[in-house]
Amino acid sequence: MHRLTFLTNQYLAAGVLKHPSSQLSRKALSVSCCVQAVTPQTQGFVEQPGLKRFSTAEATVAATENGKVREKTLTMETLNPQVKAVEYAVRGPIVIKAGEIERELQQSKKKPFTEVIKANIGDAHAMGQQPITFLRQVVALCSCPELLDSPLFPEDAKLRARRILQGCGGQSIGSYSASQGVECIRKDVAAYVEQRDQGVPSSWENIFLTTGASDGIMSILKLLVSGEGPSRTGVMIPIPQYPLYSAAIAELDAVQVNYYLDEDNCWALDINELHRALQAAKKYCNPRVLCIINPGNPTGQVQSRKCIEDVLHFAYEEKLFVLSDEVYQDNIYSPECQFHSFKKVLYEMGPEYFNNVELASFHSTSKGYTGDSAPPRPAPPAPWLLEPPFLTAPPPPSFFQVWFQRGYMEVLNLDPDVQAQLIKLLSVRLCPPVLGQAAMDVIVNPPSSSEASHAQFIKEKKAVLGALAEKAKLTEQTLNTVPGIKCNPVQGAMYAFPQLFIPAKAVEQAKKLGMAPDMFYCLRLLEETGICVVPGSGFGQKEGTYHFRMTILPSIEKLKLLLEKVQAFHLKFLKEYRDPEEPSK
Repeated sequence: MHRLTFLTNQYLAAGVLKHPSSQLSRKALSVSCCVQAVTPQTQGFVEQPGLKRFSTAEATVAATENGKVREKTLTMETLNPQVKAVEYAVRGPIVIKAGEIERELQQSKKKPFTEVIKANIGDAHAMGQQPITFLRQVVALCSCPELLDSPLFPEDAKLRARRILQGCGGQSIGSYSASQGVECIRKDVAAYVEQRDQGVPSSWENIFLTTGASDGIMSILKLLVSGEGPSRTGVMIPIPQYPLYSAAIAELDAVQVNYYLDEDNCWALDINELHRALQAAKKYCNPRVLCIINPGNPTGQVQSRKCIEDVLHFAYEEKLFVLSDEVYQDNIYSPECQFHSFKKVLYEMGPEYFNNVELASFHSTSKGYTGDSAPPRPAPPAPWLLEPPFLTAPPPPSFFQVWFQRGYMEVLNLDPDVQAQLIKLLSVRLCPPVLGQAAMDVIVNPPSSSEASHAQFIKEKKAVLGALAEKAKLTEQTLNTVPGIKCNPVQGAMYAFPQLFIPAKAVEQAKKLGMAPDMFYCLRLLEETGICVVPGSGFGQKEGTYHFRMTILPSIEKLKLLLEKVQAFHLKFLKEYRDPEEPSK
């Protein structure tokens, strides 16, 4: 009864009910002595003795009649304009459409294909890539320390897990770490970097563990972006680019400065193009940042050592902060190519460069040969883990999907006071999930040649990278047999970015529909074949050229099917739209 009186007073205050002295209000009060309940039999609402809940619709109507509707605080007009400016093509309209088609297929709606093949994103495990057993074992042991006494796990995995747990508060993976990450893991990262770069010194105090490379890139950009009008920070990014950069620049209200990669020279970075872009940008902003993606995404190129040296010399002369995105450093397929870290090349250029150029480099567990980027899932009961099948095969992905998308960044020549500000900024999000930090530790501290798990680890790693190299070659060769498609060698990373010839009639049709020509092409490809790729316009491209990005991650069998479908579709598309007198490119 007290509850009823309280609610009645609330409705009176809100204007939903008029004063009890009125006849209308008495009627409303009598109605309010009911509740709506759902019964399994009726699957609907029935009135029972008690208090009625006003539905949102009823309350809105009543409030409207009494002039009590409050305008929304957050509308498209009041929304942060930087959020509206953010675009992310990798999960854009094409992917939304692919999801709709998948639901239609599940509802047995007839299509000219039986499945949607999503080649839009570098989600390795979704494409069937097998997890690395040692990584999953260490993470399982960290998650469930009771398993450290089990004979079913190798001793080297237990050794890693014990070291990580000892570095955690309360020796629990569920504790917070320092904002920069668990100290012993940061030391392992520094040792890995030093070994990778053949002795170039690396301080663990300059290592920051992150929630994937994207988190680190965003943190550094937040430090760098400032100013208004012509003094706003300009960020130089490669075109084509990974949409993280354009999205981050838009969100932070910085200025995007495009420099174009040389498609005719296998997407090489031309130093003259950097000079052109910089000088043009100085007229409307203050260029302070130079972003490099090596190996390239979406273009798949691997930059030469000479190119990297030229870029670093340019950054030194122009006083630019360098962001080196190196998340695909393990994914090198072409025998003629070799990964060179920007830090190593900088060191080899001498003390004048190594002690002055400000550099932040990034790496991640979600790429490379591990491909672990799964979201968190509930942990299973420990007894299940003790069953013998755990020994004979990698743990089931659906079971061990924990939050692995982790990375690190190393900063070089950051002002000490600025570095303190970076730590403060990172402390706002407390720390990266510690389980992901454990996964990162396995990447930088794998089994050594003297340890029990080494042979299996190397076998699995080579199998993944060998398959990717085979698929990179297959993709390039197959696409280049299709008239009107030109594909540069996929030297590294996980993607091909072929150029398309789109006939003038198709370009005109796309304009009528209000979409970019390559969006029109990719949408038709999806609707007619079930192949989901991303239009090149989502990554940036030279005016008058058209591309799409596709991942090379599907299995060989599925990739062959995908390429066959692309070939057949493209020939059909040309036949439909090409003017016989139109010259071929």
